[in-house]
Amino acid sequence: MSMSRDEIFEKVKDNLVDALSVDDDEVTDEATLMGDLGAESIDFLDIVFRLEKAFDIKIPREELFPAENLLNNAEYVSDGKLTPAGLAKLKEGMPHVDFSGFESDPDINKISDLFTVRAIVNYIESKVVTA
Repeated sequence: MSMSRDEIFEKVKDNLVDALSVDDDEVTDEATLMGDLGAESIDFLDIVFRLEKAFDIKIPREELFPAENLLNNAEYVSDGKLTPAGLAKLKEGMPHVDFSGFESDPDINKISDLFTVRAIVNYIESKVVTA
C-alpha cells in the first residue's frame, strides 16, 4: 500500500472525527488529542483499533502511546517531571514525536500535549510504505 502523507493525514483525520465526535476542521496537524480534541484515555484504545483497521497494520499499544509505563517508575519521574533518563526513554519509544517544546519543561502533566495529530501521522507514515 503506497500512500502520500496527505492521504495518511486524511485517513487519520476521518478516524479521529469518528472516534472523538469532533468536526473536520478541529483535526489539524498541531491539534493535541486530549487538550484540543477532548480524547480521554479510554478513547486511545478505540483510536488504535480504528487506525489498525483503516491502515491494515498492527499497532502495539506501547508504541503509539508509551508514556503509561514511564509514569509509575521512580527512575523516570521526579517531582512531577521526567528525569533525563525518563525523557530519553520516552524519546526512544516515540521517535514519531517532536519533543522540542517539551524538553525545556518535561512536566508529566504536559505529556498528553505530545500526542498530536502530526505524531500519529508520523507514526502511521513510518508503518506504511509511502509514495
